[in-house]
Amino acid sequence: TFDTVGSISECLHQPADLPSANPTRSFWAHSSPDANPLACEGSHGSLTTDADICIIGSGISGISVAYHIAEAVGNKTILGAPLRVVILEARDFCPGATGRNGGHLTPHTFYSFAERQNRFGTDEAIRSSALEQYTVSSLVNIIERNGWSEKVDLVNGGNIRLFFTEDEEREARTDFECAEHMGINLDGVQWLTRAEVENSYGAPYSAVKIHGHNLWPLKLVTMLYEHAKQRTSEHFDLRIHTHTPVTSITRLSSKGLNADLTYILSTPRGSLSCSRVVHATNAYASRLLPSLAGSNGIIPTRGQVIATRASLGQAPTKTNGWIGNRGYEYWFPRSLRPGEETPLVILGGGREASGPQFELYVDDDSSINPVVGKELREFLPAVFGGKSEHGNEPEMEWTGIMGYTTTGDPFVGSVFNLSTGKEENYEGQYIAAGYTGHGMPRAFACAEVVVQMIMAELTGTQWSCPTWFPKRYLTQNRLKHKN
Repeated sequence: TFDTVGSISECLHQPADLPSANPTRSFWAHSSPDANPLACEGSHGSLTTDADICIIGSGISGISVAYHIAEAVGNKTILGAPLRVVILEARDFCPGATGRNGGHLTPHTFYSFAERQNRFGTDEAIRSSALEQYTVSSLVNIIERNGWSEKVDLVNGGNIRLFFTEDEEREARTDFECAEHMGINLDGVQWLTRAEVENSYGAPYSAVKIHGHNLWPLKLVTMLYEHAKQRTSEHFDLRIHTHTPVTSITRLSSKGLNADLTYILSTPRGSLSCSRVVHATNAYASRLLPSLAGSNGIIPTRGQVIATRASLGQAPTKTNGWIGNRGYEYWFPRSLRPGEETPLVILGGGREASGPQFELYVDDDSSINPVVGKELREFLPAVFGGKSEHGNEPEMEWTGIMGYTTTGDPFVGSVFNLSTGKEENYEGQYIAAGYTGHGMPRAFACAEVVVQMIMAELTGTQWSCPTWFPKRYLTQNRLKHKN
């Protein structure tokens, strides 16, 4: 896919539009009336007019930034007053990729290790694995420590990767061996023969099983926000305004009464002044940061997901998550609810059927691609043979926009003009975006790094890169490679 990213015509490289006003309805947000209790939070009444930090976007990145700020402030007073944080969201709460994904929380501890080692060096390959392990373990610890497991439907069932070809398995074993040689902890990894998979799961493929979870991502983000909101005190204040898209960011003069209020964020509801901005808009980042448009920046890429009822009970698929077809398809069966005889399977993917552009440069989640939908409907019956019926229509089907990059890595840190390589007019702006469809096991930690940078700046201390964070993610290092 990354080769395809670089080959798309430059004529498509326009900044992203604002998110669609009438997006498709995802299972996570619309399967019940109370699925998204914060959907319209702060969308009515007066708009907050000034803040210290403004976060644009309320997905896993934006809410994680707010969470980490709340934790970092604690009982300390920053800037001599409560640190005021405001989140601005264009649509409902958590309406983007996080609220539209496949529901997986799985660290790819050794997948692509050899490629990263060859491309970026051993240290970076190790850091890539460490980041995903750190992210997932941190989130699981937070969930369990606060008693949220049932509230977010957390299931620790592992994740099975099916090998459709011998080449896939050979590459995975090479990655495993390289990672193991470099000391990566791979305890619990199980290699399964075709016979074992067929006997246990009904799919005629060899496979590997790794640690992994699945969950209700929107509910996790909701709990993280509410936890941060509860930290409101004389030291910290958090507010959110949904249905308040930021249409422009203007830098103020550094002189006069507004010297400490560096930026004006314009919205249809009015303007907000703040001194620091965090872009947590993922696929839509180039809307406000035009230099991120095109193949060197963040490419909007449409993904598609269905919620389809399994035909033979939970036995064929167990409770684990799955990936197959080189990662193009990913799925898991939700735990049975009272009154259900068969589980609901959340299945995403199918972009490989959409043609040579793989849904790259598509930022419209108000419609579905029928070709992709056909691929998804036919996938499970093809993989599990007679254990999954042909012709089942999904209960729900939706799309979401991911943010792809040519390296597969996000942009994290201070905002630069990617065209000029300068921080001109962007001082005090930060970004964490561009996860290439793999944000759940990375975004929370990337947000933590951004908050570390902001806190270092506010307190006059030196930021140092954590040992678990890939240095190539940092925006100043991305400039060297222009991707």
